Amino acid sequence: MYPYESVSLWQDGRASAPSQEFVEGGRFDDVVVGGGITGLSTALMLARAGRAVAVVEAAEIGALASGNTTGKVSLLQGSRLSTIRAHHSKRVVKAYVESNRDAQEWLLGFCDAAGVAVQHRTAYSYAQTDASSAADAVEAEYRAAREAGLAVGLVEGGRDVETAFPFAYGVALPDQVQLDAMDALDALAVAFVGAGGTIYERTRVTGVAASAPCRVTTTRGELLGSNVVLATATPILDRGLYFAKTHGLRSYALAFEVPDAASRLPDGMYLSIGDPGERTRSVRTAPFRGGELLVVGGNGHPVGRAGDFGERSRVDDLIDWTSSVYPDARPTHSWSAQDYESHNLIPFVGALPRGRGRVYLATGFAKWGLTNGVAAALRLRDEIMGVDRADRRHWHRVLGTRLTKPADLGRGSREGAIVGAELAKGWLGAERNPVPVPRPAEGEGVIAAARRGPVGISTVDGRTCAVRAVCPHLGGVLAWNDADRTWDCPLHASRFTSGGVRIEGPAVTNLTELPRTPRR
Repeated sequence: MYPYESVSLWQDGRASAPSQEFVEGGRFDDVVVGGGITGLSTALMLARAGRAVAVVEAAEIGALASGNTTGKVSLLQGSRLSTIRAHHSKRVVKAYVESNRDAQEWLLGFCDAAGVAVQHRTAYSYAQTDASSAADAVEAEYRAAREAGLAVGLVEGGRDVETAFPFAYGVALPDQVQLDAMDALDALAVAFVGAGGTIYERTRVTGVAASAPCRVTTTRGELLGSNVVLATATPILDRGLYFAKTHGLRSYALAFEVPDAASRLPDGMYLSIGDPGERTRSVRTAPFRGGELLVVGGNGHPVGRAGDFGERSRVDDLIDWTSSVYPDARPTHSWSAQDYESHNLIPFVGALPRGRGRVYLATGFAKWGLTNGVAAALRLRDEIMGVDRADRRHWHRVLGTRLTKPADLGRGSREGAIVGAELAKGWLGAERNPVPVPRPAEGEGVIAAARRGPVGISTVDGRTCAVRAVCPHLGGVLAWNDADRTWDCPLHASRFTSGGVRIEGPAVTNLTELPRTPRR
């Protein structure tokens, strides 16, 4: 459809991970749901402690967020630290940095032992212009990072940093790391199986009973586990209402081939701050098949709420921006990713409410899963292994006992109001467009009103199909994503293929595919 591969640079040409044949009724010490960075690192740590562990993945290893990241393993994370500091104490921000530092050290130590290539780079949180809002964002991030103990410096474009793209000034942190995320995931999977672990791919978990042992219901049968870890980006169980304590975010990335790349590409990892989400720019390079590509990302938005600046337009905007900087750049890959941010800005990690101390979760990484996911694994390992609280890491104790602030409640209330408005808007909007409707053009989808409720009609790869366009989670009317050609829920970020197959989110079932398709 487009003149480049619609696949993550890291996933292009990958062979399958070492998956095993599913065994009905298999019993394990720990069942980890999700085959991304959080699930695999948690599983490996537990397996190395001598436990019998299974990883259950609905698709394939790295299919979602971890395999569609920009691959930055950095303690400087855009404006993350100043955002947390605006709502939490210095102690909490420092604990957040310490958790990410421990995670970074663990992951890089693993990569070194496993022979996974990494590149050390200076990370920059930078302002694209000298507007006062951008300057304030840079200064706030610098202060928060210094207060948290990071050896950052302030730099100025043209004097300290030379880039082909607009760079006014920024915060710099040396000796951070970038990598190919799938290289790391593949190595984690191999090490896990080598430690006696079991991987079941293409096996979707649809329910967990917190009995003794826990009963894990999947599309292939039942598994038993003394503990269950939900490493699924957002929990697939509604206990604790984490779908209402987080919000889903999507962002986009492309890889570009640039002639004479060695002399023209930037030598750091860059993330702009002080801009609206649709103008954020993430820039790095990546070795690929003997050469080097430019990776540009950004233009994020809440899932299912792309607004007038739609999903496809956001991808096109990234291409236009890159072409303005490198006129001869040619896109080779395009992909998108989804992650969740907690309303109190710190990841939720630990025992799931009403899980009887046997079901655990990890969510709310705010697009920094390569460090926050491993930090979650370190916490989960200690909790599952029964490490005494006094012997746990200081940051574990701090982040595990923080209190919800009034500002957290305010953000949650605002998000709740938006969700309510989206729910009403979706149903009212569908009613204004009754069936029959014209057959959508290739790559397009439309919501229409039928007798039994909203219907989503789309055409993908020449096939037009119709699905019940109501999210099976909590009844939100779905929105068409014209970049990924999926049905996305604007309430709590569940996503489905054009044919209704569940991709991700708190929903655990597919959409109902309707038997009739519209005629031309």
